[in-house]
Amino acid sequence: MKTKYIFASLLVASLTFAGCEDMDTLPEGSTVTSSQKEEIAQQDPTKIGARVNAIFAQFNQYMPNEGALGASRHNDIGYPSVMLFTDTNGNDVVSDNNGYNWTGNDLDYMDRSQTSLECQMVWNDMYSIVYASNNVISGIDPKVEDPTEQYYLAQGLGARAFAYWVMAQLYQFNYKGNETKPCVPLITEKNMEEAATKGCPRATVQDIYTQITTDLTSAIDLLTKSKVKRTDKRYISLAVAYGLSARVNLTMHEYGAAATAADNAIKAATAEGLVPSSYAEASKPNFWSSDEQNWMWGIIVSETDRVVTSGIVNWPSHMGSMNYGYANYSGGRQINKELYDAIPNSDARKGWWLGADLKSNNLTEDQQAMMTNYGYGAYTQVKFAPYKNELETSVNANDIPLMRIEEMYLIKAEGEAMSGQDGRTTLINFVKKYRDPSYSPAGTDIQEEVFKQRRIELWGEGLNWFDLMRLNKGVDRRGAGYPNSEMIFKIEPTDNVLLWPIPEVELQSNQALSEADQNTPGNTPKPVADNK
Repeated sequence: MKTKYIFASLLVASLTFAGCEDMDTLPEGSTVTSSQKEEIAQQDPTKIGARVNAIFAQFNQYMPNEGALGASRHNDIGYPSVMLFTDTNGNDVVSDNNGYNWTGNDLDYMDRSQTSLECQMVWNDMYSIVYASNNVISGIDPKVEDPTEQYYLAQGLGARAFAYWVMAQLYQFNYKGNETKPCVPLITEKNMEEAATKGCPRATVQDIYTQITTDLTSAIDLLTKSKVKRTDKRYISLAVAYGLSARVNLTMHEYGAAATAADNAIKAATAEGLVPSSYAEASKPNFWSSDEQNWMWGIIVSETDRVVTSGIVNWPSHMGSMNYGYANYSGGRQINKELYDAIPNSDARKGWWLGADLKSNNLTEDQQAMMTNYGYGAYTQVKFAPYKNELETSVNANDIPLMRIEEMYLIKAEGEAMSGQDGRTTLINFVKKYRDPSYSPAGTDIQEEVFKQRRIELWGEGLNWFDLMRLNKGVDRRGAGYPNSEMIFKIEPTDNVLLWPIPEVELQSNQALSEADQNTPGNTPKPVADNK
C-alpha cells in the first residue's frame, strides 16, 4: 500500500500545535471520524478553538518539513517560504546568488524540479493549511447558530480559501482561459478520509475556484452573523474575508465584483479602526508589527517562537536589512532598478530603498550609518524595520504582513477601471493622499498604472507573483540590476517553467496521481543580454 504522503506528513505538523487538545486521536490511539469530531465539538467547543489556533500556527514554523525532506533548510519557515520563493522567482525582488542567499534555486528556477526541496516545501506548507482548516470545518455543523462556532467555522473556510487561491496560481496559469485545465487535488472535509486511503486526483481550475468562492461566501455570511471580534490580526475578520474575495475576483478577472468586495473590505476595515499609513508614516522604515494601523491580516510572531530563538531561520533574517541575519552577509534584497527609477522623488516610498548614492531620505542618521557600515549596495530595501526598531537586533520577532488596507484601494481602482467605472479617480485620490501629493498617472491604461503601484506598494510582501500570472506578464529581468548575469532572464508568459511541479514523492504516494498528471516541464531559462 502506498504511503498517504500529504496526510501522514501533515498530521505530524498539525499535532505539533494541537497538542493535548487534538481531536484526531482518541486516548486508545484510534482515529476519530468526522462524525465523531462533530459530536466532540458539540460537547466541548473549546477543542475547536484549539484547532483554529492550529491553522494559523501552520503559517510560520521552524523547519516544518525537516522530517519529510531529510534535511535541515534555513529557508524552511512555513508560508513565509512561499513568499520568499515566489518573490525571488519574479523580477522585482533582486538578490545576489551567493553562499548566504538561501533563495538561489528560486533565482535560477532550479526549484522547478519535482525533486527540489523548495518544490516539496511549497506543496507541504500549503496543504498543511488546508489540512488544519479541514479539521476545523469537519467539526462544525455548517448550519451552526452559536456565534463563537460561526466565527470558528469562518476561520477554517477563509484559511482554506486562501491556501487554494495561492496554489491555483502556482500550479496552473491564470483562471481566465484555463478553467478546464488541471490544478491541484481538491481535498475538503467531505473527502479527506477517502483521499487518505484512495488518494485524490487533480481538480480543474474551475473546480478549485468554485470551492474558493463558495468558502469565502460562507465565511463572509458567518462573520456577518457572528459579530465575534478577533483577539488579534492572525485571525480572519470580516474585512479580511472581503479582502480575500476581492483578491480572488481580481484573479478571475471579475472586475466589478472585485471592486465591490474591495470597497466592502475598506468599509469593514475602517469599522475596525484601520486606515492606510499616512505620508509621514510611509516616510520611515516600518512594517514590523501587526499593531500598525494599516495591517488587516498578518502572521503574529512571538519572541519565544522557535523561528525567533533560532536567530537566523526566519523571514527577517532573509528579508531584513537592519537586523541580524543572512541578509547582512548575502547583500540583502534590492528593488528592480527600472522600477525604482520610475518612482518620483515626491513619493514617500522612494525612500523604501537606498538610491544610487546608497542613501535614503527615510532613514535616521543611525540607520543610514548602519546601512553604510554593512556595505549594502544601491537599491537595497529599508522598507522593513527591525523588530522594535532596534538596529542590528538578533531578536527577529517581526510580524509578517499578509494583507494591508492599501491593497484594497488598489484592487478597487483596478476593478472599477476594468468594469467601466471611474477607477482613475480612485487611484489618484489614494496615491495623492497617502503616498505622493504630486501624483499624476502617466497614460490612460489604469490597469497598467495600478500594476506599477502594486509593484511599489506591495514590494516584498509575497504578492507580486500573482500579478505576473493573472496579467500574463511573464518574467523580464532585463535592466533590473541583477548582479549575476546568468540570472537575467526573459521568460514568456506561456512558458511552463512558470508553473510549479507536483513533488515526485506526491506522485509516488497519491494513488490517484501518476507521472502523466505532472505539469509539462518548461524551458530551462537561458540568460539574455541585460538590455531592452
